[in-house]
Amino acid sequence: MTPRVLVLGGTGFVGTALCERLQRAGVQVTVPTRRRRAAQHLLPMPGVLPVEADVHEAAALARLLPGHDAVVNLVAILHGSETAFERVHAALPRALAAACAQTGVRRLVHVSALGASAQGPSRYQRSKARGEALLWEAARAGQIDLTVLRPSVIFGAGDRFLNLFARLQKPLPVMALAGAEARLQPVWVGDVAQAILRCLQDDATIGQTYELAGPGVWTLRQLVQAAGRWSGVRGGRGRPVIGLPPALGRLQAAALELLPGPPLMSRDNLDSLRVDNVASGALPGLQALGIQPAPLPPIAMRFLGEASEQALLDGYRRTAGR
Repeated sequence: MTPRVLVLGGTGFVGTALCERLQRAGVQVTVPTRRRRAAQHLLPMPGVLPVEADVHEAAALARLLPGHDAVVNLVAILHGSETAFERVHAALPRALAAACAQTGVRRLVHVSALGASAQGPSRYQRSKARGEALLWEAARAGQIDLTVLRPSVIFGAGDRFLNLFARLQKPLPVMALAGAEARLQPVWVGDVAQAILRCLQDDATIGQTYELAGPGVWTLRQLVQAAGRWSGVRGGRGRPVIGLPPALGRLQAAALELLPGPPLMSRDNLDSLRVDNVASGALPGLQALGIQPAPLPPIAMRFLGEASEQALLDGYRRTAGR
């Protein structure tokens, strides 16, 4: 029988990469979306079926789950109020666990975040931790077979991270950057998608939490500078980066929150950056799933230059004998 997986958040950046991996592995994928046009890019993928549904409605989850062998939860937000974070990162996992118990679909892979902590300085980190805690409570009650993945910041073609920093440097003479010395361990979206697939394939991952991080630790300043160089700004030199002191950085973030649309940087984002977003080493990582983490520079150089990151990665791994 062909395995079937329900992917919540499947229309997004990570979800698109995951759907591509799953369908190549012969998995039938269902992707709920509130707006069908948001899933148009998934239609060419054989075996991927977008359906209109609001996953924040308990009745919708109860309708969606039957007939599937597993569910992956990728739904997340980076900005919002306390209420919004609670709704997406805690209430949805709680409702999903209840729907799994109701329908008998036990297998759940939940994508959380590196730095999730009940004592974290940001609403984002604390709400992510609450979501994890609710799911582990359901797992201990025997309602679900759970695996939690905690990725660092995720990069790849189409990301809103390196691509954003590259675009901003084209019109600006300098980059005024809050949280410039924060440390991060970026992980490639393809490795995150492959990790989810491995977890779905291997029952030995049930009951585990994995930290997904790349092989290099970078400061935010270094990442912004690299994005400028790799995208060819100023002939490959990039813009000068000026690190803002904390008080001025918060004022900048507060001003950005007033602009229309998702802010480039919010005060809650700055709070998250107070904790280094790097693997603790206390939990298993990509290597425990049989995945050698892809390095950031060769991939980012290609997609920021509008070339094929997959082609570069394939060449890199062939050269490395992987």
